[in-house]
Amino acid sequence: MKGSLLLAATLFLSATLSPSALAEPAGTDQTPVDRGRYLVMTSGCNDCHSAGYMPSEGTLPESEWLMGDTLGWQGPWGTTYAINLRLFASQMSEDEWVSTVTTARARPPMPWWVLHEMDEQDVRAIYAYIRSLPVAGTEAPAALEPGVTPKTAYFQLVVPAE
Repeated sequence: MKGSLLLAATLFLSATLSPSALAEPAGTDQTPVDRGRYLVMTSGCNDCHSAGYMPSEGTLPESEWLMGDTLGWQGPWGTTYAINLRLFASQMSEDEWVSTVTTARARPPMPWWVLHEMDEQDVRAIYAYIRSLPVAGTEAPAALEPGVTPKTAYFQLVVPAE
């Protein structure tokens, strides 16, 4: 049962980042920044990395996108927080971004394996978009080890006893 719940959560998150969601809209000639914006919007980046995006049903102003969140995601791995991508990207070159994004293994619920499958051109476009935004916001809270109760609001994955 434990594996089934984790699998269900993983599939939900992966569905938002499926290759079909990443396909370029027909008939468009996009700049890297425009392509990156499109990928951020359709790949679910804002769902976690933009505080209030999900409750706003996608109407959160773009000026508030990708600044991380204090909402925790708690499960057997501990509690994790979506980082401020504006700050994160501002601390590295484009090549460092590509290397990090295409090789990193993050804790749940981040579906890092999907990023490893993205075309390098799309990873670079996301970087171009993020870097087009003003550096703003603060660092997200640090991840907590299992058994530590967060001081922030958090979602909790409860695994029923088998």
